[in-house]
Amino acid sequence: MLYRLSAAWAKIELGCAAFLALGVTVLILLNVVTRTAGNALFWVDELAIYTMAWMTFLGASASLHYRTAVAITLLPDALPPRARAVILKTVDAMVFAFALMMVWFCWRWFMPLELFRAGLDTIAFQGTTFNFIYAEPTSTLGVPKYLFWLVMWLFALGATLHSAMHLLRPPLSEPGA
Repeated sequence: MLYRLSAAWAKIELGCAAFLALGVTVLILLNVVTRTAGNALFWVDELAIYTMAWMTFLGASASLHYRTAVAITLLPDALPPRARAVILKTVDAMVFAFALMMVWFCWRWFMPLELFRAGLDTIAFQGTTFNFIYAEPTSTLGVPKYLFWLVMWLFALGATLHSAMHLLRPPLSEPGA
């Protein structure tokens, strides 16, 4: 069941990443056209950067499910199947620990409980926590940056799901094992 959930989530991540890749392309072309016409839209640069960041984080999370991330496999490839399985499970455990730390860092950064304790009042939240995450606007778009930073939550939760799935699967069902 966890594998199916991870696979479904990875498909959604890849679909969104593909759509965002198209968005980056369109934004860059729009930028080229408007600059050539002498009427540059400066917000397009910033939006293209945020779009690219979202695409990258969603794609990176999906790559954990499919095990397509860049890896040096010289040692596991040279080992017998049993030792290779131990190495793969050790890597899975390390990726899972990293994903859990990312969830923890997002929790500490966004401080959702403190925000709710402040009644979703960002001014009161800032006064009690000295955390200004919800107040900082983007340079040219004028929208709060935390909306773009939400991709960190998606990455952390997706990475946790995918790495947990690999960690809990039997070692002999691993690709290449």
